[in-house]
Amino acid sequence: MMHMPPSPRDVVAHLTPDIWTAVNTRLVVKSIAEFSHELLLRPTLLGTDGKWGHYVLSTDRPSTEYRFRAQLLELDHWLIDDRSVQKSIDGRPAPLDAVAFIVELCAELKIPSHVLPGYLEEIASTLSSAAYKRWKGGPTATALTQASFQEVEAAMTEGHPTFVANNARLGFNAVDYRAYAPEAAEPVHLHWLAAHKRRAEFACVDDLTYDELLRQELDPMTLELFATKIRQGGGDPAFYVLIPVHPWQWENRIAQLFAADIAGGDVVHLGCGEDAYQAQQSIRTFYNVSRPDRRYVKTALSIVNMGFTRGLSASLAQSGAAINQWVAELVKSDAYLRGTGFTLLREVAFVGYRHRYYERANRRRNDPHKEMLAALWRENPTACVGDGERLMTMAALMHLDHGGKSVMKSLVDLSGVSTEVWVRDYLRCYLHPLLHCFYAYNLVFTPHCENVILVLSGHRPVRTIMKDIAEDIGVLNPERALPERVKRLALRVPEDVMTLSIFTDSFDCVFRFVAAILYEHLGCEGKDFWRWVADSVAEYQSAQPELAQRFARYDLFAPTFARNCLNRLQLKNNRMMVDLEAEDPVDSLQFVGTLDNPIAQWARRATSTASGFGHETI
Repeated sequence: MMHMPPSPRDVVAHLTPDIWTAVNTRLVVKSIAEFSHELLLRPTLLGTDGKWGHYVLSTDRPSTEYRFRAQLLELDHWLIDDRSVQKSIDGRPAPLDAVAFIVELCAELKIPSHVLPGYLEEIASTLSSAAYKRWKGGPTATALTQASFQEVEAAMTEGHPTFVANNARLGFNAVDYRAYAPEAAEPVHLHWLAAHKRRAEFACVDDLTYDELLRQELDPMTLELFATKIRQGGGDPAFYVLIPVHPWQWENRIAQLFAADIAGGDVVHLGCGEDAYQAQQSIRTFYNVSRPDRRYVKTALSIVNMGFTRGLSASLAQSGAAINQWVAELVKSDAYLRGTGFTLLREVAFVGYRHRYYERANRRRNDPHKEMLAALWRENPTACVGDGERLMTMAALMHLDHGGKSVMKSLVDLSGVSTEVWVRDYLRCYLHPLLHCFYAYNLVFTPHCENVILVLSGHRPVRTIMKDIAEDIGVLNPERALPERVKRLALRVPEDVMTLSIFTDSFDCVFRFVAAILYEHLGCEGKDFWRWVADSVAEYQSAQPELAQRFARYDLFAPTFARNCLNRLQLKNNRMMVDLEAEDPVDSLQFVGTLDNPIAQWARRATSTASGFGHETI
């Protein structure tokens, strides 16, 4: 059943004074913390009070300053007391305003003048979405430990914790937001198009065919109805492939920019499918709530969010299935990875349509105008769950409910084991497979929290599932030639940045925040958490002595590693943070100094006694 759109008044119901104050406070705190972490801002220490330091942050305007108290944790993580943040203008108190904060510090933040207006839009939109989430409420942390996989997905509030402007969704209007944002959790019915094979391309893994896919994803009556509509338009269904399309994409891109293709019969609108879907955290990926046994569907969505237009390349149909098949076979064939239970959600089928004009107008493969009409199907994680197990996005480990309670603390409390044992379980499930893929195969993923699904048993992590394969993996400096069909995965990078696939992607972007929550909510000191990480690395290395030379070559116990600054990328270019087609993909990254490696102090201990680490039992 299609839902009526909200009224013009309803779309701003969440914008109340108290909520607006709360979300602005939170985003100003996050802005100070993350921009200071990247050394864009340098607050001045005025004095200390036990573990807390008292700081002042000057702005580009001499009359405006911020004062707050904070603790500086490992990896230069700023733990700021929200209640302590005070803004003053000419010595008088002023309300916290996250958009004003960016304007007041735009010179210090080095935001180019042509980027600033668009970035302010992203901040304003991120604030609005935060206000909606707060207004809507959500399950308590304890309730989320018992909630369904999709209830947890819809309850997540933070997005990528490193990015300040992480929920912009530029392109959605206020009604679109209520209809399509993951946190709205509204049912979405995808549009279906028939695309002529002269411009469309389909590919799938070897154990699937196009006809099998359609029979598994669409009911017989729907397939017959679609075939009839193609015939009514004068076409032959045998010469068309079906493409699922996001409703926003149809209304705002396809119906207008593909007008010539529609008029010429190369693209035929077939109507909406019967199944209702729910948008996932990644916003353009959908879970089938009508038929939970069916696959995820990922669609092109030409909105700007966190540094990129979120389209989907038609060219993925050429390589995506082959990449997924190759990586899945590699993981399945490796005895160590099998032993960890680590699995991938394969993207099993890809379809893309090449626009008749934009394909010729620009040779760049990743041009947003070439990423408007494509889709893929991804395996469903529910098939990976055994008796007594349940699924949860790894983002939940960083989630605080609206009362400020931690999901991770609730999991630990309910598990019946100590914090240390729970964390060691988690590290084996998450970190060990990443280490093995890197050291054994130079294979790296993008293992941020929404890309990783935890499998829990008795509230303890037992294994992990990785998703987003075709677009988000690479083989760094492959030492043997890759098969022709997956050569796109080869990434040539300087040797000294190889370990950043662990240091940045896991240590800085995941563990830094996990450590802070463990400290705040479970009383776990940072030195204890990072010792457990060191032990976990050593435990893995002791299990793979044949890789000892690679452990020395790519040393995770090095004293420091490069500070890789993600917000600096977005502040520099909020439409394309990284040039994905550059000859040197590292060239567009922003490195500023180094971070002290929080596990370096255990290097000698790890070398001498690694085999005894990490085997606690309850």
